[in-house]
Parts: sequence; structure tokens; C-alpha cells
Amino acid sequence: MLHKYTSIHKYLSKRWTALLVLIIIAIGILLYLDSIVNSTFKDKQWSVASTVYARPLEIYEGSPLTLADLREEMTLLGYHFVRHVNKPGEALIDRNKITIFIPEFQFSDELAAAQKIRVTLNNGFVSTLESKDNTALVRLQPLVIGGIYPSHNEDRILVQLDDVPASLQSMLLAVEDKDFYDHYGISVRGIARAMVANIKKGGFSQGASTLTQQLIKNYYLTPERTLIRKAQEALMALLLELHASKADILEGYMNEIYLGQDGPRAIHGFGLASQYYFKKNLMDLSISQQALLVTLVRGASYYNPWRNPERALKRRNLVLDIAVRENRLEADLAELAKQEPLDVGDRNAGSNKRYPAYLDLVRKQLQDDYKAEDLSSNGLSIFTHFNPLIQETAESSLVKMIDKHKQSDDSASLQGAVIVTQPNTGAVTAIVGGSNTQYAGFNRAIDARRQIGSLMKPAVYLTALEKSEQYTLATPISDAAYEQKLANGDSWAPKNYDLKDHGDVLLYKALAHSYNQATARLGNELGLDNILSTIKRLGVDSDIPAVPAITLGAAELSPLEVAQMYQTISSGGFYTPLLAISSVVDAQGEVLTSYPIDIQKRFNSSSIYTLRHALQAVTHEGSAKALQWLLPDFAVAGKTGTTNDLRDSWFAGFSDDMQAVVWLGRDDNKTMGLTGSSGALRVWADIFKARAHQPLQNVPPKNVTLSWVDGESGVGSEDRCDNAIQLPFVSGTQPEEEIRCSTTDKVMDWFRNFTN
Repeated sequence: MLHKYTSIHKYLSKRWTALLVLIIIAIGILLYLDSIVNSTFKDKQWSVASTVYARPLEIYEGSPLTLADLREEMTLLGYHFVRHVNKPGEALIDRNKITIFIPEFQFSDELAAAQKIRVTLNNGFVSTLESKDNTALVRLQPLVIGGIYPSHNEDRILVQLDDVPASLQSMLLAVEDKDFYDHYGISVRGIARAMVANIKKGGFSQGASTLTQQLIKNYYLTPERTLIRKAQEALMALLLELHASKADILEGYMNEIYLGQDGPRAIHGFGLASQYYFKKNLMDLSISQQALLVTLVRGASYYNPWRNPERALKRRNLVLDIAVRENRLEADLAELAKQEPLDVGDRNAGSNKRYPAYLDLVRKQLQDDYKAEDLSSNGLSIFTHFNPLIQETAESSLVKMIDKHKQSDDSASLQGAVIVTQPNTGAVTAIVGGSNTQYAGFNRAIDARRQIGSLMKPAVYLTALEKSEQYTLATPISDAAYEQKLANGDSWAPKNYDLKDHGDVLLYKALAHSYNQATARLGNELGLDNILSTIKRLGVDSDIPAVPAITLGAAELSPLEVAQMYQTISSGGFYTPLLAISSVVDAQGEVLTSYPIDIQKRFNSSSIYTLRHALQAVTHEGSAKALQWLLPDFAVAGKTGTTNDLRDSWFAGFSDDMQAVVWLGRDDNKTMGLTGSSGALRVWADIFKARAHQPLQNVPPKNVTLSWVDGESGVGSEDRCDNAIQLPFVSGTQPEEEIRCSTTDKVMDWFRNFTN
């Protein structure tokens, strides 16, 4: 008997021990889950992508603006064109009078309230601007041009519960969790109903998730459908309800829920979904639009309003009906909302437009000041100088040229790049990195390094013009055949593009006509070290070999580096680093970093002025004279560039308000049959014809004198002489000798012809 009791005791001891172990394990699991929920939810730090914005369109009386440009800008921003403007994000165009209701926006310098303005346009300018506070300048909210996302590509705009319309909250709870404020994280009634349904179907087909459970699943767990994971979800939901208020849970849900896919970017939270689908702030949505967002909670892909509009409309109306049934929405409001269309924005406007080439430069310039994880998780606002109107023109101009030459075997793989900047500020307004303008791949504008050919020649002539006592624009230089012995015993004998020798030519003509022999000889006289110093001062940081061929552009630079080089010329000798970014602002609207204009004077005004005069001659009589009919009556300056065997076609040039560099070529470096004039120049001219407003005003500095000289010899001349031309000189360097021409013979010849 004793043995029997001993056995029972041992058995019970084992059972109690096992039970105790299970209890300890359960308590451990419970404490572990509790620590996760308690330590992370209230301190939740969502990975919020940084948003990159274009420049805001500034509107003021006298500003250049066409109706087509204003309409395009508003379309990109997702404005709705209506008959009566009542809400932010709406606009009315009545011939040349435009009414715009601008939404509230947090700029880098202020939180601008929503306001209605009226604009009148005449002959491409703003003639009147009317606003409630009579402000002299208003800004449209800037276009979102991209984001810097975390590794999982989630994007969201964080909102507080007070930022969410009460009607949206009510509809969400009516459809997703009508007992939200009465349960403690799980719904017993829902679990029982789900169990019955699952037993009938013989599997795990239906869940019973409360809104709290959905948040737990999205935030902490995997989407797998197993009993163990479901039990974990329910337990963590109970724990979350112990630690967080209903308001905190609902707010967390509003920011976490998945509501769509924009390419690689996942749309999370109602704040971003409002912008993505309607181009509006959440508080500006109508009842019907709010109901559509609630619809997407059940399946963002299944109810996608662009792909499945009928399905989305039917579900939206059901959401409205459920909200009425649960006494969460007035019946008359629901009926009015059901009569409205889906009213989603243009999927191809605004957020879906890709500008990968420009974003590459933004990321590159941010690397010096920010860590990658800060950019992809802290919800920063990055304001840039990007101009979507210039970008659209640059893209279409480049693609048009490439498409035009696709029929040629030599140009089947033609590629290109464009950089557009502002001369006086160094602001980069547009970048095109290749023929596929929305492809985030190899960015030729920044990363392609190609020989720049004759684009290097201005550095040679600027080096000469800085020696004003020795060289002027009227100095004769030889363009006879030239040969130079190299240190290794070889010889270098460049030829002109037309394979002709032109004898003695004036210095400015040698640059205007891009004579290789004259430039090579001049470069040898000046010294390579001096030329390399000029190139560095112009803003080129790359190491360039000190070989004679650099005078003709035997150096590989990217279009971005060329743009930096010509920036110094276009800004009058002031070096200004090219900048994509104007400021970085944190999620609270505080400016973290400003990027002001940094100006360094690197060349005297007289030498730059005379060089710019020669670069204008390029467009009047030289290698870019096609601009006389491509851009009639619009003064510009620039330089063509063509490399050996027509491998690269370049043009770099500027007006007073815009500078651009265009490159065309093939990635395999094979010939593509275009010179700088027949290729890149045409793209450049197309951009400037549409977007440049201020022709070049090359005003001479005080120490520069305009004098008349003979166009062949450079000797001083009277202005009435046949071959007389006017050139600028640093005061005191103009020719002392003067040719005096006689008109007697001309008069006699005319008289004889007349009498005969």
C-alpha cells in the first residue's frame, strides 16, 4: 500500500512540476510580450521617409508666367479644375483670369495658411494678383519630386488624432471595429463567430481581428495565419490595451495601416494616402473621399480606385451605408456622398512622376551633412531648387532629338544628358540623366565622364585674356599648321575640323570658329600649368593630365563638372558651387540646415567680360551661328564641342537667367554622327526657346573700352571702314595705330555706275 501511495505521490509531483514549469514558461512569455508592447509602443519611432520638394512657384505682379505653364504646374500638383472654387486644391480658369485655392503648407520659413487668390495673365506675365491680405507675393505649394525611403520602402505622413476628421474616424470604427471603445483588445463575440465559420469550412479561413489586433499584427507580427500566431496577437492586444489609451491605439492605427503601392513605395497611414489619392490634406477631404480611404483598409490592391473603379465605388457606398446603419453618419450626408464620383487625382500627376536624375544629386549633396538612416527615417522635408517646368522641357527636348535619330544605324543607341542652372546663384533647376528620363539607373549627367572637346577652349583663351598687356581679342594669332614634339619623342599635330589652315586670325575669331591649330599653339605659348590653374579656378576639381591635348579638350569630365566650369563664366567670374538643395526642415517645421549661396571672386571682371564677348561671337559668326535663326533676337553666349570621330556632341551656353549643358553620345563610345552644332546645340536651343526669359546683357565694366578695329589685322580702324568691327579692350590696351579709310573711290564708282 505504501508503495502505491509513493507511486501516486511521484506521479502527482511530476504533474505539478510540469504544470509549474508550464506556468513559469507562460509567465516568462507573458512578461516578454509585455516588455515588447510596453517599451516600444509609446515610444514608437516610425521610419518616416524624407520628402523632397521642388521650388514653389512664386506669383507676383510682373512675374513671367503663361497660362499653359500655370495649368501644367497646377496639374502636376493635383489641383481639381472646377466651376466654383470652394475648397483648397481647387482652381478655376476663365480665359486669362485664374482663381486658385492654395492649401495650407509648411514652407521652410513659415506655415502658410490656406488662401484663395485671383491672378490675371497678359502676354506671358502676371498683370494682377488679388488675395485676401493683399500680399505682393504668393507661393503655390511645391511639388513632391521624390523621397528618401527606408530599406523596406514604407512611406507615411504622421498625423495626430486631432488631424483626422471625426467623420473618417466614425466610418472606420463602424466598418472595422464597432465595439472598439467597449472591448479590451479582443472581441469574444467576434472570436466565437469566427470559430463557427472556421469549423464549417474545415480550416482557418476567418479571423476575428479587432482594430487593436490589426495594429499588433501590422506593427509586431508576420501576416501568417496560424493558431499560434493568432493567440500571440490576441494576448499582445490585451497587453496593449493595458498600457495605452484608446486614443493612442487609434492614432497608431491611423499611421500604420497599409493603403496602397506607388511603384516601389508602400503607402502607409491615412495622412499620406490622402495626398497620394486626392492631392489634399486629410482635413480637406469630403465625406465620399474619406469613405474611399476606409474602403482601402480591406484591400488596397483589390479596391484600387484607378485599376478597379467600379469595385471601389461599390465598396465605398457600402462603407457609407454601414456607417449610417451603425449610427455613425447622418443618412442625408451619406446619400449626398454616394452621388459623388470617386474623385481621385490623376495617377500620372505629381506623386507618380519620377525625377531620379535630380534626386541623385540631392542624395549626393546631403551625404556631407546627414547619415543615411536619418534621411530615411526622420521625416525630413528637403526643399530644392528643382523647377518642374524646366525639367519637363529639358526631358522632352532631349528625347525628341534622340527619337529623331533612332532610324540611323549610327545613332541607334544614342544617349544624352542635360544640366540646367541659374547663372548668378548656382541653383540646379533641372537634370536629365538619359533617354529614359524616369529610369533610376546610370545617371549620365552626374556619372558619365566623356572627353569634352572644344568646351575646354574658353579656359585657354581666358588664360590669355588675363594677360591683357599681351593678349586682347584683336591680337593676331597663327592658325597655320602646328606640330609639337612631346617628351617621349612623339609629335602632336592637331588639325582643324575643316582640314584647312587659316593663317593669321584675330584671337576672338580663333575661339569663335573653334580653330584647333591656333588654340594648340596659343596653349603652348601660355604654358600648360597656367591653363590647368585656370581650369581649377573655373571650378573643375578632377585631376587633368598636363598634356598638350588638354587645350583641345582631351580631358574626361561629367556634364555636371562642365556645368560648374561654365557657371563661373556665366556669373561674371564668381565661382558658385552648384546646389540642388536650399534647406532641410525637420518634422516639426524647424530648419536644420540652410544652403546659402557661396560666392568667391576668382577672375577679374574685365577678362571675363572679354571672354563672354568672344563666346557671344561663337553664336553670331562661329560654330554656333545656327542660334541666329534658332533663337532670333535673343542674345546668348556659348560654345560647341565635338570630339574625334563624332563620338561626343556638346553645347554649353547661357543667357542672363539660365545656363545649360547638353551632351549627346553613345555609351559604347562609338561614333554617332553628330557635331556639337548639329546635335547638342539643337536640344539646348529648344530648351532656351521655351524657358529662358532674359537675354544676355553683357554690360562692360568701367575699365573696359569699346574700340573699332580692322576685322582682319586687328589694327585700329574708323567705324565707317568696310571691315571695321567693334571689340572690347581693357582700357589702355586698345590699338594705338588706326587705319583711315577713304570713301572717294566708292563715290566715284557709284557715280560711274549710275551714269552708265
